[in-house]
Amino acid sequence: MSTLVMSREKLAHLEKLSDEAGIIGALAIDQRGSLKKMLESGKQNPGEQGIVIFKELISQELTPYANSILLDPEYGIPAMKKRAQDAGLIVAYEKTGYDATDPGRLPDLLSYWSAKRIKELGADAVKVLVYYDVDEDGSVNDIKKAWVERVGSECQAEEIPYFLEIVTYDKSDMDVKSSDYAKLKPHKVIEAMRTFSDARYKVDVLKVEVPITMAYVEGYNEEGNKAVYSKEEAAAFFKEQSEATHLPFIFLSAGVDNDVFQETLRFAKAAGSEFNGILCGRATWKDAVKVFADQGESAAQTWLAEQGRTNIEAINQVLKETATSWKDKVTVKD
Repeated sequence: MSTLVMSREKLAHLEKLSDEAGIIGALAIDQRGSLKKMLESGKQNPGEQGIVIFKELISQELTPYANSILLDPEYGIPAMKKRAQDAGLIVAYEKTGYDATDPGRLPDLLSYWSAKRIKELGADAVKVLVYYDVDEDGSVNDIKKAWVERVGSECQAEEIPYFLEIVTYDKSDMDVKSSDYAKLKPHKVIEAMRTFSDARYKVDVLKVEVPITMAYVEGYNEEGNKAVYSKEEAAAFFKEQSEATHLPFIFLSAGVDNDVFQETLRFAKAAGSEFNGILCGRATWKDAVKVFADQGESAAQTWLAEQGRTNIEAINQVLKETATSWKDKVTVKD
């Protein structure tokens, strides 16, 4: 399989986001709309400023144990300044969510930002999220493909790594946590990865879901869930996913519990997946949201310093045992 050809400037940025072995252990806190709803459910509604403060706490308390952090420029700029000195920075370029009144979950970029401005902010990478269903109408997917190309060209011009986050769904809007969707998920995830691995998109790192839903894997299925995949079938999907791209790729946690995410990474490794790290958010810090919303800033800081640190260090340990180096997938352009 071919390798990703990368300039020395892009390579230097990617190295800032990784450990010495070429594994990305990044912390995600670019949530906006979803984080606002989570905070509003608490006893104290901290409002817009609460989102800013919570991101600052995450950055301050947890980046000493992460290679890098993903933040947004809407609420996250103060948190960027709170990160550990050696922590790299990935910045989200897309607007949060999507317009549910229009079909197709079409993406949009933040109005006052560009890859150039994000780089000037001190970022080491630009990240965008696209909701993608390979079985959606071609006209809808063509809009998304052009959008992904546009950002890729911007990042290429600025010599900054381009992280593309792909979140799959079905155009019928079925519940992505259902057993029906679990049956479709391998196809959706793997084919989306294959699509955006094409050189025309200029993607440097894919941020993706695992190709199955662990809650429906035989032996891992939760109480009340009938298994959709045998262990052998699930393992084969992880292997197929890994072989579907020549690009470095990292897993998102998709909001699962910390222990489930760790088991998933171990399963991926055993299956032969050559993933190159993680960009993990809620699996590390989601329980801190309720603490912050109910008890305030000081209590949340204490939780993060203790349990949050424990969570991220546990994932880091699993990552060392399971992930492979992206350096094996990259060729430096002279």
